[in-house]
Amino acid sequence: MSDTPYSSLLTPHSSIKAVALYSGGLDSTLAILAVLKQGIEVRAVTFLNHFGCGIEEKSSCSKDPFSAAVKFGFDVRLSHLSEKFIEIVKNPKFGHGRNMNPCMDCRILMLREIKEYMNMTGAEFVITGEVLGQRPMSQRRDALDIIDRESGLKGYILRPLSAKLLKPTIPEEKGIINRELLYAFGGRSRKPQMSLAREFGLTDYPAPAGGCLLTEPNYSHRLKELLEYDQNPSVEDLLLLKLGRHFRMSSECKVIVGRNEDENNSLFAISGNKWTYMIAENCGSPVTVIRGEAGEEIIHTAAAICARYSDAGALNIVDVSIYKGEDRYQLTVSPAKKDIIDNFRIEWKKTVMSRR
Repeated sequence: MSDTPYSSLLTPHSSIKAVALYSGGLDSTLAILAVLKQGIEVRAVTFLNHFGCGIEEKSSCSKDPFSAAVKFGFDVRLSHLSEKFIEIVKNPKFGHGRNMNPCMDCRILMLREIKEYMNMTGAEFVITGEVLGQRPMSQRRDALDIIDRESGLKGYILRPLSAKLLKPTIPEEKGIINRELLYAFGGRSRKPQMSLAREFGLTDYPAPAGGCLLTEPNYSHRLKELLEYDQNPSVEDLLLLKLGRHFRMSSECKVIVGRNEDENNSLFAISGNKWTYMIAENCGSPVTVIRGEAGEEIIHTAAAICARYSDAGALNIVDVSIYKGEDRYQLTVSPAKKDIIDNFRIEWKKTVMSRR
């Protein structure tokens, strides 16, 4: 191996350009570095949607999702898929995965979008961090062939981490890319990628984790339930699915109850003064939001549910303040019993198969 620092090896020295799908994760970063190493300029695109790992969040993302871009000198452009993505979630051509994840349709949509960017910038090909066999739905050999065809980029999608396990792409055949400098990673093990990261001097990357909310059973269950009542949910409705406990009160009304201080603050931020919300008085209380049309009976039940999850849940009666715009009034209620909770709560329950 050369003693030349990788920062020098990654400096583009030709007029050849490529564009890359970039999530900020290990695989997509390594794929870009593998091409930069061959002296090709790379411009990356990070596609955002309402269900992904938001770059402002700290859950499964790295402290700085774009630290590698800064360190190794490639540009990243952000692009939101917006309503286009919601439509494929509702009606994916190639179906959902185990939950509500339309993995193949998602990949095809992103590649169709980046194809326009490729043409606009004069790039020669597209880079992705896909690893053959790593994901059961979208990274099988036959699935990759379908994705290439449906995206209109057949022959122009380079997957540097698994390239030696796949047919040569057009940039390889043209000699733009040296196939011998690519890799033959396959399967679910991350050890080859972690070893390559050390070789490149890549130290700040997120631990393997599912960033897509659509792969999570409880979130998917809530989304499916929401779409039964509203085929065109708002951004606020989608954001609320990540928060609190959810209760279906009627076809036009849901109640969401915060589970901790962070969720209470988020519910306030999303609802503002637009919706009715309530708080149990003189005790630790969840913020409870009513989303949709609610009559007196629903408001009373929501107040009882709010009281149930407050620190006063064991008392016989609890005072709950109701806020609706500039108006405020108070209800005295008994905390909701278990049958009320069970009757209205929207909750995914894992089915456990018993052995006979």
